[in-house]
This record gives sequence, C-alpha cells and structure tokens, in this order.
Amino acid sequence: MKERVFSGARPTGRQHIGNYLGAIQNYVKLQDEYECVYCIVDLHALTTLTDTRALQKNIREMLLDWLAAGLDPQKSILFVQSHVPEVAELHTLLSMVTPLSWLLRVPTFKEKAKLQPQNVNYGLVGYPVLMTADIVLYKAKVVPVGEDQLPHLELAREITRRFNTLFGETFPEPTAKLTSFPMVVGLDGRDKMSKQLGNDIELALTVEQTRERVMTAVTDPARRYRTDPGHPEICNVFKLLTYFNAPDIEKIAEECRTAQRGCVDCKLLLAELINAILKPLRERRAALAADPQYVTQVLADGARRAEAIAHVTLQEVKQKMGLI
Repeated sequence: MKERVFSGARPTGRQHIGNYLGAIQNYVKLQDEYECVYCIVDLHALTTLTDTRALQKNIREMLLDWLAAGLDPQKSILFVQSHVPEVAELHTLLSMVTPLSWLLRVPTFKEKAKLQPQNVNYGLVGYPVLMTADIVLYKAKVVPVGEDQLPHLELAREITRRFNTLFGETFPEPTAKLTSFPMVVGLDGRDKMSKQLGNDIELALTVEQTRERVMTAVTDPARRYRTDPGHPEICNVFKLLTYFNAPDIEKIAEECRTAQRGCVDCKLLLAELINAILKPLRERRAALAADPQYVTQVLADGARRAEAIAHVTLQEVKQKMGLI
C-alpha cells in the first residue's frame, strides 16, 4: 500500500511560476509514487484575510491551475479544507494538548503579528495546531516542504508525539520530503515571488502579457549599460533561465560576462521559454475553465473521499480521549 502524502496551500487565486516551480511540479510527480491528498486551506487564509469577497473565486482559479498543470483527481484527493468539518473538530481536540508556550515561540507567529498588529487573532497563534490537524486527520506520513517550513513540521511532530504519549499510538509522525527547488525570487530581484508583492508572473497570462512582465524584471544591479560586463551569478533573470532549462546556458553566461549579450536579450529568451513551456498548460486551463461544473464536481468528489478518511480518524481520536 502506498504511503499517504498531505500538502495544503492557501487560496491566493491564479498561481505564478514560483508556485509552479517550487510546489506544483512536485505535487504532480508525487502522484505516481504516493497516495496524495492536496488541500486548498481556506480556513488558514482567514488568519490574515479580513476581506473574503474574492475567496471563492480564488479557490476555483487555484484549482484550475493545479488541474491544468497535471494534478489528476483520479489519482489524488483534491478538496477545500472547510468542506471537511472534521478538521475543525480535530483542531479543537489537539489544542487541548498543545502547550501555549510551544505556539508563542513560532517565528512565523511573531512575524505575522508584527505585520498585522491590529489583528493578532487566536487563529494566528493556533495556526500550527490546525496545520497538524490537516496532516494527521488523514494519517499522512509524508509532507512535501521547503527547508523554510521545517520548523512548522517539527512542531506538528511534537504535537503528534504528545498526543500519542497521552492517549496511545494514534497518528504516524509526519516526515518531511524536502523539495529540491530553491526559492524563486520575484521580478524585483529581492523578495520571494509573491502575488501580494506584485513581483510575480502568473501561469495563465497570455503570451504578450508574459513578455511584458518579464521585461520589467530587475537584472544585474551592477550593469548599467549594454557595454558593461555582466555578473550572471547575481542576476535573477539568469537564474530563471536555468530553471526553465535554457539551451547553451554556459554560453549565455559567458556572453553576459563579456558584454556580448545584453539584459534585454536574456529577458526575451526567458519570455520565449516560459511561453513555450506553459503553452499546453494554458490550453488545458482554457478548456477546463469552459466547464465551470467540472471544478465544482472535482471539489465535491474530493471532499467526499477526504471525509471518508477523516470520519474514521476522528472517531478513533474521540474514543481514545474518552469522548465516546
């Protein structure tokens, strides 16, 4: 029997190439090796989101990109977090055994609290408990994460161990499956690619829109003129060229260093590569978007399959805690 993988992502709407390179490609590959449970975590989004008017649209847009990229609802369980209410109940039960001191030491909580001092809500503090509930509700053994997320997963492991110690062996301790892809820097050349920062390139853009976005990218800050020698090792556009498997990459680097190739040349090549690689994805996405009922059916079927697992787990938990 295949081991079960769980991963969740906040519904931020249309996905960008940072999401694609850093997570979605990996999600697709894991389908052939594991039993995959992929969740759009709308409850997590509420910890920082006060305006929810676009939430449903963002969920659908995100799923369209996932499906277009190759996530298969026949191979994987694809669903929305809140559509399986057992997760909220398990979150409550796990919160009864999680020391507050564990949650207050989480660096992400401190960072978020600084960013939104007017909205330091309980959900923000209890985020790791809900994340743990997400994982253990489906008794997932493997969680694909980047290195920056390891502290969160370790806390989930601690909560899992504490529950198992208090009430008997119930959940497997989730282990990390590190994604090999590095952080994708945005078009500003400084920060991680993010829709919120406006430094992203959405997967669903048109060919021309993609070219326009790429042309705004910051390159080698030390190179002011076309005749200046470049430094590809510090150029974000060059990094993106390597991610998109540009041919003759060493030759491109040498031409940059000797000022035979300008930044505009690299940007045009990058736009061409992105458009070529994403062409089939965009075609599939357009076909899927033409049938709105399909997305609804995928989410409904995913919630049904996820709840079948969740119900059994929650009954076991409640029994071990003496609630039934």
